[in-house]
Amino acid sequence: MEKLTFTMENYLEAIYELSENGAGARLSDIARRLGVTKASANSAMATLAQKGLIVNEKYREIFLTQEGREKAAATSGKHHTIRRFFVDVLRIDPVVADEDACAIEHVISAESVAAMQAFMHRQAAGETGERER
Repeated sequence: MEKLTFTMENYLEAIYELSENGAGARLSDIARRLGVTKASANSAMATLAQKGLIVNEKYREIFLTQEGREKAAATSGKHHTIRRFFVDVLRIDPVVADEDACAIEHVISAESVAAMQAFMHRQAAGETGERER
């Protein structure tokens, strides 16, 4: 499958986070979360359904397919790691960190995200080790 646009990745991530409790996501909630019209969100849902990433029946909740869930989980994981790195390590304001993480999550490599996670893990282990002395 070809790479998704940043916008489509944001839609997948929104569906993923809105449906974490096992229920599907509602179109109106997706539109509200992303600050777009319901018409724009509906158009995006048609594109994601065509790509096999969601199941979208008219007037029903929207569900991710297995492939959609995997892509959304990867994007969401990157977002949360980057945001945590910015806030916890670099001490960036959480609002700015969240906005920057949203932009960066689409272009950063898995290797760079893993390096951030490893750094934070080492930092946490170092802090624990220092307290024990």
